[in-house]
Parts: sequence; C-alpha cells; structure tokens
Amino acid sequence: MDTEALLLTLRLALSTTAVLLLAAVPLAWWIAAGTGVRRALVQAVVALPLVLPPTVLGFYLLVAMGPLTLPGRVLARVLGHPLAFSFSGLLVGSILYSLPFAVQPLVAGFAAIDGAYLEAAAGLGIAPFAAFTRIALPLTRSSLLTAAILTFTHTVGEFGVVLMLGGNIPGATRTLSISLFDQVQDFDYTAANRTAGLLLVLAVVALAAIYLVPGVQRTGAKRDVLV
Repeated sequence: MDTEALLLTLRLALSTTAVLLLAAVPLAWWIAAGTGVRRALVQAVVALPLVLPPTVLGFYLLVAMGPLTLPGRVLARVLGHPLAFSFSGLLVGSILYSLPFAVQPLVAGFAAIDGAYLEAAAGLGIAPFAAFTRIALPLTRSSLLTAAILTFTHTVGEFGVVLMLGGNIPGATRTLSISLFDQVQDFDYTAANRTAGLLLVLAVVALAAIYLVPGVQRTGAKRDVLV
C-alpha cells in the first residue's frame, strides 16, 4: 500500500469536502428558492462535471492555471509557484469536479422543505437567517450527510482531473487512483489489488451510509424542529 498516496488522498478529500459544504449550502439554498433562466443556467454549470469528460475539465483548468494565461501568471506571482502540478491546483480541480455531488443533494433537500415551516417562522418574527439555521438546516441533515459522503468518496476516486492537473509527483500530487495506475503499469498486481480493494471498500461503506442513515436523521430533524 502506498501510504504516502493514501494520506495525500485523504487530505485532498477532506479539504474538498470542507470547502464544498461551505460553498454548496448557500448556493443550493439560492437555487432551491425559486425558478428562472438564471437559476437554470447556474444549475447547468454546476452539473457540467457529471457529463463532461474529466480530462476535458482538467485540460482547461491546466491551461487556465498555466503561465500562458493572465490568471495563471497572477496566481503564480501571489503563491510563489504555478498552481498546476501542486496540491493547491488539485484542490481547485477537485472542488470544481465534485461540485454537483455537493450541490444537488442539498438542492433536493431544501426543495423538499414544507414552506409552511418558514412561513410560520416569518409570522413569529424570526429573522430569515435564524429561520434558515434553526429550521431549514435541521430538516436537511440527511442531505448534508449525503452531500458530504458523496463529495468525499468522489474525490477519493478521482483520476482524470488529478492526472491532468497534478501529474504524478510523489508526496505532492500522486493520489491513490494514480498510484493504482502506476502499479498496474508496473505489473505489480498484488499491490494494485490492495489499492483497488481499499477504494472498493470505501465506496461500499459510503453508499451503505447514504442508504442506511439518512432516513433516521430526517425523522430526527423533523422531530427537533417541531419540538
């Protein structure tokens, strides 16, 4: 087992999940709050990584972060190094590539909230932000859990975007999926089997958590709000 790649993968997945949850909650709340062309366009952009080949996304990010573009030069000057082929570059790519896995479950959760709860809160003089934190968020605990698990697991299994943006630098950009690719290329099937087995177990455990836990949390959330 490539321990260095494992630790880097976990660091990348945890960082991506934390950033995306902070960004996805207000974005999903805004999307779920209404309809219109602007929201539809935003949803289309958010969902783009679901249908766009990861190598295409990785290629455009690589170009954007490179020294041939103004944003790339500015970032290199601010950070002291190019964003591509670094952990920071992997993080940016992972955030964009996993965005729909964080936003879409939350949109579904917020859209499913009975508007009567929020109307009652407004009638009682509760501020919109307080109503959001005390009513909307507790009612979407299951969606938050699903978004976190899907984002984390999807980041762990990334390959195309990671390879295009970060290459294969040990200790810096080599994740478990890249390590597995190297092991297969080296015909080290024993090590590849261990790496693939770990990724498989992580995926099964994540899906089991999504399908087993949310129902209980949803019931608990409604009870907490009503009480």
